[in-house]
Amino acid sequence: MFDSKLGIITLFSDTGVVVFFVLSVLLFFSIMSWGIIAFKFGYIRKSLKESHAFLDYFFEVYDVEKAFVKSKEYRSGSIPNIFRSCYSEYKALDGRYDIRHIRAKVALAVKREANAENKRVASLVPFLATVGNTAPFIGLFGTVWGIMTSFHTIGSTQSASLAAVAPGISEALIATAAGLAAAIPAVMGYNYLTQKIGVIERDIELFSPDVFDAFFNEP
Repeated sequence: MFDSKLGIITLFSDTGVVVFFVLSVLLFFSIMSWGIIAFKFGYIRKSLKESHAFLDYFFEVYDVEKAFVKSKEYRSGSIPNIFRSCYSEYKALDGRYDIRHIRAKVALAVKREANAENKRVASLVPFLATVGNTAPFIGLFGTVWGIMTSFHTIGSTQSASLAAVAPGISEALIATAAGLAAAIPAVMGYNYLTQKIGVIERDIELFSPDVFDAFFNEP
């Protein structure tokens, strides 16, 4: 029997095996999504803050030695990380190879580290898109199963009373709600983080020629 006074927790526990599995999967997706959103929000925010602070200092002094020392204070920023990688590459080659070879190696280091940073800031974020795309359909599966349960109950009991169909309808509705509850924050988080990642990628793209020029004193 379905009691309208039952809370959401009791309603969850009273669902059938299939719907309970669906709700468990959606709960897992929701917890993972919120964890990723919280982690990436803090990480990307810190990366942007440190990168902009380093850029201000870099263009103020325009000295690779001073900039390298300063970059050690910024361990989460993508641009400081790229600069340190290029500096290490440049120092390892300086005096050992001709200028053409050094320029090629430093350019490769810029590209390699830029790609690594782009992958680093974007990691885990695609999972949010996966949740946003699949959670509603998983919830829909639970909804369809709950409705099937309701019709089966009607056929078994030869009764279409509220008491007979309410449990299955409740399963259907809670599965739908759970799917939306998991998908909506994931989509919002994905869109926000993707926009911020795009800012980082543009900063990296604009900075790459400047850091290369700084090592070879090109105007």
